[in-house]
Amino acid sequence: MPELPEVETTVRGLARVLQGRRITRVEARRADLRYAFPQDLGQRLTGAKVTGLGRRAKYGLIHTDRDDTMIFHLGMSGSWRIDHPTLEKHDHLLLETDEGKRLALNDPRRFGSVDLVPTEGLEEWPAFRALGPEPFDLDVRDLQERLRGRTAAIKLLLGDQRIIAGLGNIYVCEALYRAGIHPKRAAGSVSLERLKRLVAAIEEVLSEAIEAGGSTLKDFISPDGELGYFSKTFAVYDREGQPCGCGGTVRRIVQGGRSTFYCPKCQH
Repeated sequence: MPELPEVETTVRGLARVLQGRRITRVEARRADLRYAFPQDLGQRLTGAKVTGLGRRAKYGLIHTDRDDTMIFHLGMSGSWRIDHPTLEKHDHLLLETDEGKRLALNDPRRFGSVDLVPTEGLEEWPAFRALGPEPFDLDVRDLQERLRGRTAAIKLLLGDQRIIAGLGNIYVCEALYRAGIHPKRAAGSVSLERLKRLVAAIEEVLSEAIEAGGSTLKDFISPDGELGYFSKTFAVYDREGQPCGCGGTVRRIVQGGRSTFYCPKCQH
């Protein structure tokens, strides 16, 4: 599933062709993805000028001069394609701009979603109401309060969108490794000093992943057709049985139905 760096990479790619442009054509090539497309999507977007793009958690945001924001989620396999010569079977939503650019939302598994909401009510959109702070806006003492008294594993709570918005499995594994924290440690038992290291590690790993264009594992590709290269630098993720730099060996366990990778020698 595309995570925060992949969504950020996507938004930045879209901004290069959408920022300041007018949408001249909208075509939904099916009625739905995970959810139905808004019935008035074409009416409200056609003729609208894109005033800005952004991201909230793992959702991309496209703002228009009609005070609407299109919210998209890439689901398990979604990506935006720009100016490809032929349409594909899974190009489910098309946008064209006054500059003649054609953008296609491609989603083979159809777990993604698209909605259109008034910009002024964006934070009240149902999926946004309970979201925690963005990873780049973390305050270590606020995080300590969110985790206080919690006996659940730190790995599981870091993936809880109510605690931190946008963190996913890959980058939680990598951040815990950099901070030297065992993924099964009770969240409420992590000291303030360790949480400081964790907050710094989260920002570092996400920044590096965005700079590398995300992590291409199976389906993700950026709008310009480039693959993400951060996966080439994974320290622990998907490296079960391989050596860690400390001399230990990377292990894999399952937590909450997801694979967790860590080094038992340097994470405790």
